[in-house]
Amino acid sequence: MLEIGGLLPFTTIDYPGNLAAVLFCQGCPWRCGYCHNRHLMTQTSRSPVYWHEVSALLRQRRGLLDALVFSGGEPTLQEELPDAIRAVRTMGFKVGLHTAGPYPERLRECIPLLDWVGMDLKAPFDEYERITGIPGSGAAAQESAMLLRQSGLAHQFRTTLDPFLYEGGRIKAMQQMVEGWGETLVLQQQSPYYFLSARNGQEQPERGRW
Repeated sequence: MLEIGGLLPFTTIDYPGNLAAVLFCQGCPWRCGYCHNRHLMTQTSRSPVYWHEVSALLRQRRGLLDALVFSGGEPTLQEELPDAIRAVRTMGFKVGLHTAGPYPERLRECIPLLDWVGMDLKAPFDEYERITGIPGSGAAAQESAMLLRQSGLAHQFRTTLDPFLYEGGRIKAMQQMVEGWGETLVLQQQSPYYFLSARNGQEQPERGRW
């Protein structure tokens, strides 16, 4: 089924207002420098967590957890994601999704099955490659953001404050864009060490969560 890189049995912060477990999907097509989960970037056929372990946890936590969140890596990379979401819903849990939107068609398929989405906006859409390292990533993210806005599904747009965004009024432009959608952009801080070292042109360590 899914390639799963990790399983967090309990969180109060990954699905607003709900007690949840988090499943970390293996693999991501983008290479954001500040990624906290670098070990999840590459797909592998040797997943450290198997689906039956996820099912067992959810059966044990009925009445204690509200939801399961699919995070990553990038969950929409995997074609098995819709079936996995259906399986979780069948067990009586809500389902949340963390995504950066690189695969809008798979997101479109998943939206009717989901209860909430947290989407990470990396940069102004025309400058996405500066963060992701991947040409065309901004167009994919823009389409995914449009799908969420039009879906009526509960969601949140957020961004990690890479030093690049402080230059040229980029973060302000992103905030104004999201406000123009009638929403608020949630800001996520990077680690202070990363921010200072990036400003000083030093080698950048593993840093802040996306």
